[in-house]
Amino acid sequence: MALSGPRLSPKRGKPTALVVLLHGYGSDGDDLIGLAEPLSQLLPGAQFVAPNAPMACPGARFMWFAIAALDPAAMHKGVLTAAPALKAFIDGELLRLGLGSDRLALIGFSQGTMLALHLSLSGLKPAAVVGFSGVLTGSGEAEPKADLPPYFLAHGSADQVIPPDALFATASALGQAGARVQWHLAPGIGHGIDDRGLALAGNFLQLAFDKRLAAAGPASTV
Repeated sequence: MALSGPRLSPKRGKPTALVVLLHGYGSDGDDLIGLAEPLSQLLPGAQFVAPNAPMACPGARFMWFAIAALDPAAMHKGVLTAAPALKAFIDGELLRLGLGSDRLALIGFSQGTMLALHLSLSGLKPAAVVGFSGVLTGSGEAEPKADLPPYFLAHGSADQVIPPDALFATASALGQAGARVQWHLAPGIGHGIDDRGLALAGNFLQLAFDKRLAAAGPASTV
């Protein structure tokens, strides 16, 4: 099944970057494409797209894979199943726009973050990855690599869906693999995206696309 979803064209000129927004469980692309407008103020040349996951979610909209429990091993199987179709969609978008993966950024929320992290560790080489309220599912995925992108991770301190400890576990695993990681813990925020985190993500992506952001180095809070 070919993926599709809402888009936002560049504020000016032809696309010079592609930003793919990956929604969470029970949601759809319309839920995340709203992030594109504020981000486009910092990234006026970016084409934004928020594909809908291919599976219908019981009692809701879409899901990338079914979740019976927040078990990392089970979730990783789901990530592995969902990743090929998403990778094919992203490759097609880059080809259509005439862009290389060095002009690609992935932004995920929850289940979408799991996929964004996996893709960046398994062959896709984006300029940067932003993960909101997610977790790295594959315990063996973050092996030392020399060409990992920089990462920005954000999580609510009051998240009761994916505990905030997931932020630190993921940042630690990526850092041990050699990636540069910035992170933001949003005080009092649940399973969602706060304005401060979104603003920091926009600044992060602007620096990454301008090649002013080091990919390697220790994890740091912002």
